[in-house]
Amino acid sequence: MDTSLSAEGGTVEPGLSAVSWAAIFAGTAAAVAATLILIALGSGLGLASASPWANAGATAVTLSTLAAIWLIIVQWIASGVGGYLTGRLRTRWVGTHTHEVFFRDTAHGFVTWAIASLVLATVVSLATSATVGAGIHAGAKLASGAVQGATSSAQGGTTTLGGYDVDMLFRSVHPDANASSTDTHAEATRILTKGLVAGDVPTDDRTYLATQIAARAGISQDEAQKRVDSVIEQVKAADSKAREAADAARKAAATAATLTALSMLIGAFIACAAAALGGRERDLHP
Repeated sequence: MDTSLSAEGGTVEPGLSAVSWAAIFAGTAAAVAATLILIALGSGLGLASASPWANAGATAVTLSTLAAIWLIIVQWIASGVGGYLTGRLRTRWVGTHTHEVFFRDTAHGFVTWAIASLVLATVVSLATSATVGAGIHAGAKLASGAVQGATSSAQGGTTTLGGYDVDMLFRSVHPDANASSTDTHAEATRILTKGLVAGDVPTDDRTYLATQIAARAGISQDEAQKRVDSVIEQVKAADSKAREAADAARKAAATAATLTALSMLIGAFIACAAAALGGRERDLHP
């Protein structure tokens, strides 16, 4: 009995809590287990990895969308299972008003959803921390080596120069057609890299590259200049395409995060409704 009569004929509340922790823990275990099974199923269906083959399988954007949809399905199913079991397994509240019973059942479903979410968040955090920790350890070793190198340079009174800056010191106005291909290609790579990082290749560098190409390829200066401009435009277009793809992936990740948050809220509602349904079934079949 939830209430009892006092000597004066009034009602007094019992000292026991209305929370059925055994039912909540049972529902939580069921929700967590259902989530793990469904996530494993999603991984098996290819919702957690992209195809290693070019132009085959799902793209990063499509994969993020599919993964978000699958997480929503997982949240709803697991919340429903956990909430229903919580309501069905709780102790019957004899002599309690139906409105109070409904509130208690929905509260039990919400608590079950909250605990299951905390358990899964803890598991994900631990797994992420282990992965990130390994990366941080490797990064720390690299950073330590870089700091030691910088300290040694500072103590020696030297300043680190880029390969492009050294090339500028020895740049000749007379192209050498017999120069090593390796050295020439390396210098061209440094010129293009520095220019594209800055946003564009300067005119002087374009002219210098065209002169070198004309001397080595045996073509006219104008034709070499067109070849240089064409390559630079192609590289800039590829860089722009890569940036657009990265931006699309970022937007897809943001959308997936928003959908996941909304699905969790709906999952909480489903857990409450399922617990109320389970509690009703429990009371109808004592």
